[in-house]
Amino acid sequence: MHSVGTPLLWIGFLVFVLFMLAVDLFVAHREDHEVRFREAALWSVIWIALSLAFNGLVWHWFGKQHALEFLTAYLVEKTLSVDNLFVFLVLFSSFAVPPKLVHRVLFWGVLGALVLRGIFIGLGTALVQRFDWVMHIFGGILVVTGAKLLFQAAAEPEPEKNPIFRLFRRFVPSVSAYHGRSFLIRVEGKLHATPLFLVLVAIEATDVVFAVDSIPAVFGISQDPFIVYTSNIFAILGLRSLFLLLAGVISKLRYLKTGLAFVLVFIGAKMVAGYWYHVPIGASLAVIAGILGTAIAASLLNPLPEEEAAALTGAGGAASKEVPEEP
Repeated sequence: MHSVGTPLLWIGFLVFVLFMLAVDLFVAHREDHEVRFREAALWSVIWIALSLAFNGLVWHWFGKQHALEFLTAYLVEKTLSVDNLFVFLVLFSSFAVPPKLVHRVLFWGVLGALVLRGIFIGLGTALVQRFDWVMHIFGGILVVTGAKLLFQAAAEPEPEKNPIFRLFRRFVPSVSAYHGRSFLIRVEGKLHATPLFLVLVAIEATDVVFAVDSIPAVFGISQDPFIVYTSNIFAILGLRSLFLLLAGVISKLRYLKTGLAFVLVFIGAKMVAGYWYHVPIGASLAVIAGILGTAIAASLLNPLPEEEAAALTGAGGAASKEVPEEP
């Protein structure tokens, strides 16, 4: 499989990402503060504009087909990441994360996700290149995942039960109180994790789980590793500001998960049927956009009641700064 990404393009993209993250950390958020709606909206617009500008460059460099693949993959990844937002709400509530530290933990969570997604995409590319039938396996996984999401009753996310998180808690000593912006502190000469670091570990562990769904879904749209990785990264980079922007309303989008389920089933079915029939990328984009638009419109017309939305996210239910005990 020939990738459109030359070594120079890969290096240039990674340098751009690191530069933007440096601007974010050392200029825009040099001092910890609670990110308000206006600031979150500004950064959301910036990341979306940068993503669309890059999409324009892809069109200019590689043509319409690759540009449509990038746009569709970006839309799918951005939408699937909404599930992450629900988990973030639960995590920040259950760990009682101070509002001024939310951006900091999200920043380092995104940085870790860049590395993890790169590893997953590299492994996925190697499998697809060596074994064509892997695409059908990926498709089947997506169909099953979408069907489960569609028919199973919604359950409250429990990221603290993630095996990676539980393993970390077992072997790394931790303290129950926050110590400013510190992830680690020394107690009697030994390093201990603060609740802020535990939240970060839970976010990274959760991203591994979500990557199992999102990476195959994006491979169902494009098998070019450069398109897959760049669309993933642009979607993830905008995730922090999107969360801070939508934290108050995301739980009210009651039909969004149903829309995500149909998107997964559609992409999975397209991958399984790819041996017999190729669905044009333009048609895929139209179907996915139509599903998501319908789900969002239905949610806005018939929103979740305030009480149920608060119960779903645990809003206001965790005032303690104690770390959840091991079950």
